[in-house]
Amino acid sequence: MTNWQKPEMNNVTSSELQSLIDVQENPFVLIDENYLIVAANRAYCENYGVDLEKVVGRHCHEISHLSAVPCHQNGEDCPHQEVFRSGQLHEVIHTHFDSHNRPEHVRIKGHPITGAGNKRYLGEAVFPIASSDELICKDMQMIGASPAFLACIDHLTRAAESDAAILLLGESGVGKELAAQYVHSRSARRGQPLIVLNCASIAMDMFEDELFGHERGAFTGCVGRKQGLFELADKGILFLDEIGDMPLFMQAKLLRVLESGEFRRIGGTDTLRADVRLVSATNNDLLKKVQAGGFRHDLYYRIAGIDLRLPSLRERSSDIPALAQAILKRITRVGMPHSKFTDEALEKLQAYVFPGNIRELKNILLKAVSESNHGIISAANIHLGAQPEKLQANTKHEIPVEVIREATEEQSPAASIAELEAEHIAKLLQSYNGHRRHVADTLGISERTLYRKLKRYKLVG
Repeated sequence: MTNWQKPEMNNVTSSELQSLIDVQENPFVLIDENYLIVAANRAYCENYGVDLEKVVGRHCHEISHLSAVPCHQNGEDCPHQEVFRSGQLHEVIHTHFDSHNRPEHVRIKGHPITGAGNKRYLGEAVFPIASSDELICKDMQMIGASPAFLACIDHLTRAAESDAAILLLGESGVGKELAAQYVHSRSARRGQPLIVLNCASIAMDMFEDELFGHERGAFTGCVGRKQGLFELADKGILFLDEIGDMPLFMQAKLLRVLESGEFRRIGGTDTLRADVRLVSATNNDLLKKVQAGGFRHDLYYRIAGIDLRLPSLRERSSDIPALAQAILKRITRVGMPHSKFTDEALEKLQAYVFPGNIRELKNILLKAVSESNHGIISAANIHLGAQPEKLQANTKHEIPVEVIREATEEQSPAASIAELEAEHIAKLLQSYNGHRRHVADTLGISERTLYRKLKRYKLVG
């Protein structure tokens, strides 16, 4: 192990050490090689609801994860394991549990520290991202604990803190409007309006009227003044969903407003001003549309001050059971009988790629509830669409074709697909330092299915 950081603690008393770490505003804890806490600041104790006397001497994973084993044994990227291995700073995103045992998403920075007699420690600084309550947007909640989901929440939280325009990218049904609501709730504009417009649902000749409004008599049949969405969103956020469907003539008008902050209602002569932060979303490749002449390049760079891609459901398949349970609870709350899943039903859901993402998951569950018997949703009640051909490699629990092709160049022609799959899984385990959840997510299978494969290929004791 190399590059362990100072300061050394040879001549530092326990009271001096406590004073040093109490200077940290965020929760901070010092952990030895056996995962035992040797010191913690007041912010750490308050965050996890444990007195200092009861924190020191306990395992870090007991306090923050409510787990009897270190987090890497639960499939997480463990800062303790990595810092003691490499001697370098390591940053991860985890789900911890606060003083009320509620999950909260946090960013952790693990620092290597050397003490008396060259004894090595992990200095762990905890930066809260969002509690479970903060992921509730109106009457919906963002749910997940996969690495892809946690990274997405971290990026959204950071983006919300600025006032730059945001472009949300992602497939249809991944929850872009929910992400916009989250950005609004975490921004400095949270006390101001969030105005939503789906550009795909507006007739071409109505765009200008929707965005900027009109004066009385502006056109035939117009009997009164109408405020546009820009005006209504003043001091707040305007969310333009599916902005790639906005016609070119309107793109020019939008660009002009974004540059000057000024506009006029249709039929009006007064110049109006609005302080609006723009959040846009699209499931199109806007740069390809720019190259094809279907989207203005100057508008693209104006709306994409920060561009964030939301992960598809197949990229966070380990979140599917929790999502399915939450959606099922919501469905049954509005009049349908209480239901629950069998293990086989959840496995079937988790093995599917969901080209329609969360929206498709909800539709599948609505049908499953309607035909289930006595509130039990079995695998037979889960009716899935055809797997998209280009995604099937990751959903049949097989290794991708290109991996097979690479492996066959190194092995004898007699090597079976099972042998190639075993080798591929073994390499993934090595790459992820034994984190089974990460391996399962990469393969697009459940951890339970992965465990069966590990047993079959004798990759686990």
